Order: sequence, then structure tokens, then C-alpha cells
Amino acid sequence: MNLILSVTVFLFFINCSSDSLMVSKAPQENFTKLGNVEGRACGSIFVISTAYNFIPIMLNSRVQRAYQEAMSKYPDAKTLINVTISEDWYWFVLGTARCTTLKGVAIK
Repeated sequence: MNLILSVTVFLFFINCSSDSLMVSKAPQENFTKLGNVEGRACGSIFVISTAYNFIPIMLNSRVQRAYQEAMSKYPDAKTLINVTISEDWYWFVLGTARCTTLKGVAIK
């Protein structure tokens, strides 16, 4: 019984962590605005009931992937300014999907 509890607690804590992420570098003093950009990325947590969702799939990398998608709109861009991040989610039969949308102004 103690082994099952220990494994469950261990799995719970390793699935609930991610590394810190700097979304955008600080802009230089002189920069040129290239235009508005937007990127979106989604991830999921699987296993039928909400209380038991514990299998993350592409969940922790959503912000980074959304940033990369936004930056790809202007290949010459160095970074983004005026960044906003929003998140929405929905349930489906096997779990939940969580999507992150990142908007900002590309600069070089």
C-alpha cells in the first residue's frame, strides 16, 4: 500500500513541473517595428476524468511554440514588444486541451 501511495505522489509531482521561460528579450534602444504578430500552440492532458488527468502531451512547451510561430511571421524580427498571452481550454472525451495565444509587435 505504501509503495502505491509513494509512486502516485511521485508521479503527481513530476508531471506538475516545468522550467521557467523568458518569452522575449529586452528590446534595444533603437528598433524598427515590423508589424503585429500572433502565435498559437496547444497541449493536452489525458486520462478521461478531470480529477485523474495526469498525462501531459506538449503542454509545457506551449508558450515557446506560440512565440516561435509568432516570430516566424517576420523572419528578420529580433524580438517582440507589447506581448500579451491568453489561454483557453476545452474538454474532450479523453482529457483537456489547453491553448496559448501570444500576441505582440515584432521588431528588429
